[in-house]
Amino acid sequence: MPDIDRERAWLLTVDGAPQSYVDLADPTYLEFEYARRLAHVVDRAAPDGEPLDVLHLGGGALTLPRYTAATRPGSRQDVVDADRALLALVAEHLPLPGDSGITVHGADAAAWLAAAPDAAADLVIGDVFGGSRVPAHLTTIGYAREVGRVLRDGGTYAANLADSAPFDFLRSQLATFAEVFDELALIAEPSVLRGRRFGNVVLVASRREIDTAALARRTASDAFPARVEHGAALRRLIKGATAVRDEDAVDSPLPPSGAFGIG
Repeated sequence: MPDIDRERAWLLTVDGAPQSYVDLADPTYLEFEYARRLAHVVDRAAPDGEPLDVLHLGGGALTLPRYTAATRPGSRQDVVDADRALLALVAEHLPLPGDSGITVHGADAAAWLAAAPDAAADLVIGDVFGGSRVPAHLTTIGYAREVGRVLRDGGTYAANLADSAPFDFLRSQLATFAEVFDELALIAEPSVLRGRRFGNVVLVASRREIDTAALARRTASDAFPARVEHGAALRRLIKGATAVRDEDAVDSPLPPSGAFGIG
């Protein structure tokens, strides 16, 4: 069950795992590294301060939508999350400002995406976890094509994923999105990329060139520096992997005990 710990500055936990951190006084403060890395993608999606149309698949405590609203006033953001109990809890304890430009919808992410109009978003962010796993139906080539349809020309997709060596899940996701998008990049801590531990990886996909140099500068200056992989390194990682069809889709791997504060 979701729970908000008031003594830890609005830390939201789901089934015992830290899920979101919100500072209502400063929505630009991002406690979790994966959120910082997604925010770096938001920062590079358009010139500083320019409003964006953003579709968030997965809401949590609305940390990233709040960040985007604060750094890009006038942005229009839709947040889709199937966990209505969680949304109600967040609305009660962590209400949005009336002029945030954020609209929250209690719905399945894939169903909402399928019904969304063409070329409606500058940025789509995937951060959907059923417990601690990405649901299978959000990992397929059909899902990737729907993301591509909803994005405008030059738009960007960013997804929070989690895996560990030998990266079967991550490699399948790279192969899947490579079928739809010309450019891919990964953002992750070196220890995760080297296969030393289970951890979060941010996948970035676009039909335009991704400014990986700018992303690398930003991620390298974080408290827990990350690396940006692209080009030949990703082609080597993808080699031998295939795009995920509906009939082959599985949830992302179950994290080992303690990986994200579980157990």
